[in-house]
Amino acid sequence: MQAATQPAVVAALREALGPRVVQLPDEFADRKHSDASRMPCADPIALLRPGDTQEVATAMRICHAHRQPVVTQGGLTGLAGGACLLGGEVALSLERMRAIEAIDAVSATMTVQAGTPLQAVQEAADAAGFFFPLDLGARGSCSIGGNLATNAGGNRVIRYGMMRDQVLDLEAVLADGSVVGGLHGMIKNNTGYDLRNLLVGSEGTLAVITRVVLRLRPKPRAVSTAFCGLPSYEAVTTLLSRAQAMLPAGVSAFEVMWPSYCDFYLAKLPELRAPLAGRHAYYVLLESLGAAAERQAETFEAFLGTMLEEGIVEDAAVANSESDALAFWAVRDAPGENARVLPGRVSFDVAFAIAEVGEAARRCEAALRARWPQATILVYGHLGDGNIHIAVQQPDWPATAAREVQDVVYGVTGEMNGSVSAEHGIGTKRMHVLGLSRTPVEIAAMKAIRAALDPLGILNPGKVFR
Repeated sequence: MQAATQPAVVAALREALGPRVVQLPDEFADRKHSDASRMPCADPIALLRPGDTQEVATAMRICHAHRQPVVTQGGLTGLAGGACLLGGEVALSLERMRAIEAIDAVSATMTVQAGTPLQAVQEAADAAGFFFPLDLGARGSCSIGGNLATNAGGNRVIRYGMMRDQVLDLEAVLADGSVVGGLHGMIKNNTGYDLRNLLVGSEGTLAVITRVVLRLRPKPRAVSTAFCGLPSYEAVTTLLSRAQAMLPAGVSAFEVMWPSYCDFYLAKLPELRAPLAGRHAYYVLLESLGAAAERQAETFEAFLGTMLEEGIVEDAAVANSESDALAFWAVRDAPGENARVLPGRVSFDVAFAIAEVGEAARRCEAALRARWPQATILVYGHLGDGNIHIAVQQPDWPATAAREVQDVVYGVTGEMNGSVSAEHGIGTKRMHVLGLSRTPVEIAAMKAIRAALDPLGILNPGKVFR
């Protein structure tokens, strides 16, 4: 693109920030802009790669003056289309803002820039003698800013909470270029409206998150992991409640897999090994993180022995090494290969009250099977927080089938007062079903907040709300 034909806003950005920050289309021609949602994505009219908060603020002031829409992008691992461009936007990538600025060992905090990969935070925390508990399969690619924008969950929500529970304060740039947030390192700060929690989960529609103070946890010294087979959903929920009450170190992960899930991936992925010899109605991957290795191993195995004696657990394999535990987790992480083994799938990330998850899954599968008898239907999830994933695929079905499948699963979700998005956000992919989990009054309140912080509607337009 020649300077003479540049949009005025691009020319203004280039003049103020220079070519290192502002790239033109011919300079990023081969760059990927879409996220992992498989939603349509346009190319930006310019790519902004600021190196600090002030450059973000300058860019936003210029875009605000020109009413130029901006889409903030992190690691592009999102599954809701929240980072995709609709056309005519500027893309603002925080990939150059990946500094770990400070670790406070006394306060147990870490201050990082928003473009820092999750895995880099985990490794820095470990090197400093701490533990950062958020963990996702995309840990090496996803950014802390993206984790904040989507309020990421992952495998350890049952013990440590969602991403918002890992944050003490954050800094962000509003649509007009104003900077908010004091980067306080306090756990208790009850001084008016909590802008931190307002911005976490806002999917880039309220501000551009630039820096954050993260809360670190004591490093676990012992990890106990078991792969269990259970006879019923009642046994699954009983195991969960008993584990939470009886294990001294508590429960750090409680992953449930339906039998069709294990059958499918063990058949499709020969590198996986079956942890148990027999077939069971449900499988649970149970993990407990603690501080005293020898005592924890004894109490963990004694607990499982009690569960076996009472018939709550039919069979169990305990990890005797890190490689054993990784082999168990490999079964649970198998959906990472879905692009290869389950192409054309329709996927869901829904949540229900824990007591209702079994019935919700049963109703979804029955309704799907009645419509598509030959479909592959896989159910699994983080049962400790009520979140289940459902993947549905039938070879050679028409393009219209995706919306029909959504109507079935989201219909059950709405009827059972569940959440249409447990941890990936709304983006563009779930806008049409937001009303199943939020009332018109709640949606109106959210729109009012958005209008107050971004009256011109330039931040990530066309996302969350229609």
